[in-house]
Amino acid sequence: MTAYLKRLVSSLAAYQVADVVSKFIAVLLLPVYTRYIAPAGYGVVELLGNGVILISILVRFGMIESFLRYYFADDDQARRDALARRSVAFLLLTTTIVSVALAAAAEPLSKLVLGYPDPTIFRIAVLGLWSFTNLEMAYALLRVEERLRTYATASLINVGLTVGASLALVVSLGQGARGLLLGNYGASTVVLLGLWWTMRHRLLPRRHAGVETHGVLFRFGLPTVPAEASVYALSIVDRYYIFHHGVNGPRQAGLYSIAVKLAGAVAFIVRAFQYAWPPLAYSVRDDAEAARLYGLVTTYYLLVSGLVVAGLALLGRWVLRLLAAPAYYDAYRALPWVALGWALYGLWVVFLVIAGRAKVTTRNFPAALAGLVANVVLLLILVPPLGIAGAGVALCGAYVVMIAVMHLLTRRAFAAAFEWRRLIQLVAIVGGPAALGDVLLPTHGWVGFLTRAAVLGAIPLLLLLTGFAHPQEIEQAGVLFDRARRGLARESA
Repeated sequence: MTAYLKRLVSSLAAYQVADVVSKFIAVLLLPVYTRYIAPAGYGVVELLGNGVILISILVRFGMIESFLRYYFADDDQARRDALARRSVAFLLLTTTIVSVALAAAAEPLSKLVLGYPDPTIFRIAVLGLWSFTNLEMAYALLRVEERLRTYATASLINVGLTVGASLALVVSLGQGARGLLLGNYGASTVVLLGLWWTMRHRLLPRRHAGVETHGVLFRFGLPTVPAEASVYALSIVDRYYIFHHGVNGPRQAGLYSIAVKLAGAVAFIVRAFQYAWPPLAYSVRDDAEAARLYGLVTTYYLLVSGLVVAGLALLGRWVLRLLAAPAYYDAYRALPWVALGWALYGLWVVFLVIAGRAKVTTRNFPAALAGLVANVVLLLILVPPLGIAGAGVALCGAYVVMIAVMHLLTRRAFAAAFEWRRLIQLVAIVGGPAALGDVLLPTHGWVGFLTRAAVLGAIPLLLLLTGFAHPQEIEQAGVLFDRARRGLARESA
C-alpha cells in the first residue's frame, strides 16, 4: 500500500508543479490583469473558457477515457502504441471538423452565447477547443507511461508561453479579454505541436497490432460522455445564468470568475489528483487491495483539500484585498463556496474511477444528471436573493446530490473501503471551526486576520487530539520528518 501511495505522490508532484507555478504567477499578475480587464471582460473569458471544456468533452466521445482504461489491458507495447495512434488520429479528425464548422458560424453563435456578436473572440475560443482537446490526449500519453519529467517540462513551457503572450497582448497591446484568451490558447497550440513532434515515432501510421476496435472503445467511452458533460455543465450553467441575469450580469459573472480563479488553490489539487489518480487506480489488479487504497486515498484527499477550503473561508477577504483591484472585492462572497465545490468535484473523480474499474460507466449519467438538475433548481432559488454566493451554494449542493446518487449506484459493483469515521471527523473538525469563524469573527483589520489565522492553525491540532491519525501514520510521519531533518543537517554541514 505504501508503494502505491508513493507512486501517487510522485505523480501528483509532477502534475502539480506546472499548476503551482501557473497559479503563483497568476496570483502575482492578478493586480495587473484586474486593472486592464473590467469585471465584465473577465465574465466573458470565464464563460467562453468553460464552454471550450464542455464542447471538448462532447467532441472527444470518451476516447481519452477509453484510452486510459484499455492501455493497461495487456503489456504488449505494439498494441499500446497502436491504441495511442488510433486515439490521437480520431481526436485530431473530430476536433478539426467541429472547429471549422464553429469558426464558420462564429457571428451568430457569439451572439447566442454572449448576447452580442463578437466573432473574433469566439474564433479564439474555437482555437482553444482544438488545441485543448488534442493537448489533453497528448498529456494522457505521458501520464500512462508515467513520464513525469516530460509532462512537467511541457506544462511549464506552456505556463511560460501563456504568461508572456498574455502580458504582451493584454498590457502592451491593450487587447483585454481577447488577449487573455489568445495568450492561453496560442501557447497550448505551440506546446501541442511540440509534443506531437517528440512523440512522432509512436504516432506515425503503422499496421494496427490487434488493437481494440472503435466499437470496443466507444462502448466504454461513450457512456461517460453524457455524465462528464452534465458534470461540466455545472460550470457553465452558473456562469451563463449569472452573465444573463439582470443588467449587472456580466459584472457579477466577472466577480464570480475571480472567485473561481482564487479558488485555484483547491483547483490545482483537484486537477493533479484527476490526472494522477486514474492510471494508478486502474493499475492495481487485486480488488481487495484496490478497495483499501481507494478508501485511504479519499481520506487523504479530503484532509488536504479541506484544510485549503477552510483557509479560503476564513481569510478570503484579505486575499482579495491583497491581490485584486477594488472593483473585485465583492468576490469574497462566493470564494469559500466555489472552493468547496472544487473539493467536492475531486470526490466525484473517485467515483468515476470506481465505475470505470467495475465497467459500469452507464451509471455515471443518472448521477450527473441529478446533480445538473439540482444545480439549475438551486440557482433559480438562491441567486436572486444571494447573488454570486447563491451560485456557489448551488454548485456545492449539486455536487452533494451527484456524489450521493453515484455512491448508491456503484456501491454494489465495487465496494471501496471508505473510512467513514474519519470522513465524518474531517467534516466536523475542519468544516465546523471554519464556518463558525467566518460568521463570528471580525471581517476587517489585524484583529480579524489574526483571530481567523489562529482558528485555521488550530484545526490540525484538533484533528490530532481527537485521534484522527492512525498510530502507524504518526510513526511514518516521524520517520519522514527524521529523514528530512538529517538531510538538512547534511546539507548545512
